[in-house]
Amino acid sequence: MTGAAGALLVPDLAAEPALPGDLTLLRVSRRAMATTFEVAIPYGTADALPAAEDALDLIDDLEDQLTVYRDHSEVSRLNTTAADGPVEVEPRLFDLLSAAATLTRDTAGAFDCATGALIKVWGFHKREGRVPPPEELRAARECSGTRHVVLDPAARTIKFRKHGLEINLGGIGKGYALDRAGERLREKWGITSALLQGGGSSVLAIGAPPTNPRGWAVAVRHPWDDTRTLGTVWLKDQGFGTSAATFQFFEYNGRKLGHLLDPRTGWPADGTAGASVVAPTAAAADALSTALFVYGIAGFEKVAVAHPNLGAIVLPDTPGAAPVVTGLPVSRYDRPGLRETVAALFALPD
Repeated sequence: MTGAAGALLVPDLAAEPALPGDLTLLRVSRRAMATTFEVAIPYGTADALPAAEDALDLIDDLEDQLTVYRDHSEVSRLNTTAADGPVEVEPRLFDLLSAAATLTRDTAGAFDCATGALIKVWGFHKREGRVPPPEELRAARECSGTRHVVLDPAARTIKFRKHGLEINLGGIGKGYALDRAGERLREKWGITSALLQGGGSSVLAIGAPPTNPRGWAVAVRHPWDDTRTLGTVWLKDQGFGTSAATFQFFEYNGRKLGHLLDPRTGWPADGTAGASVVAPTAAAADALSTALFVYGIAGFEKVAVAHPNLGAIVLPDTPGAAPVVTGLPVSRYDRPGLRETVAALFALPD
């Protein structure tokens, strides 16, 4: 499973350490969902290591359920059978698909996970972009969209109205996995302070670090310039997601066409270099950052109607453009400075 962006967020884990350097935190990482996940828990926390490993084990299990790159996964099996009749799915997966459908409605279709056919026809499922022939694109558009997905809460079943429709949870899956991992850390292990991230583009903060009650500092890298940032956000019991086409794009007739598609047109979204969102959950942050990448900053008010606790940093894709910051109080956002620029140089591996 691939996510909304590459390594664009850099958790500033040692912003104000009480002990030298990274000795303040236990950091455990693992490859999953085609990227690197990390759990950081303050040293001195009881059972920090087994808790972190348990959280990463859960992420492994979720990848096996949600990925479209394994034929045996529950989502892959859903994609091959749901057009033939209702398919009962695991309760939490049903909840995820229901939440995704709600986010599609809230964003007027700017986020939609029922676009697997479009992702395939553009070649992005293999990280090989190409402009599809018009007839192939038309066919993919006709069988894409959550409007063709029937969810039955009573029976907990999913049915597709169109053959060829495919679910692809790449725009929400990493954030969802972080939310579930965070839930396990809190409920099973009693963890009250931790920072989890997936691929640098999805982050979940639990509480605040012991050294700074303001929260966890996360530097937001500039999507096209590794030496710059768009500032720092401070997270406390919140999710953060960034969407950008920094690493997955190809050039066509002088245009950069990225992997983030506008579900309404079937074409790669353009006009936005990067969109970052602070939301109550990492899953919502992932999905809504994708929507704002499609809409641009003009779509913030539309999205915020259904999600009032939203903050965003959106960078237009025009030379010399400055990031537009909205919905973030002064206490939760610092504009770029020397420390943030230095932090951006230490990107987490992707």
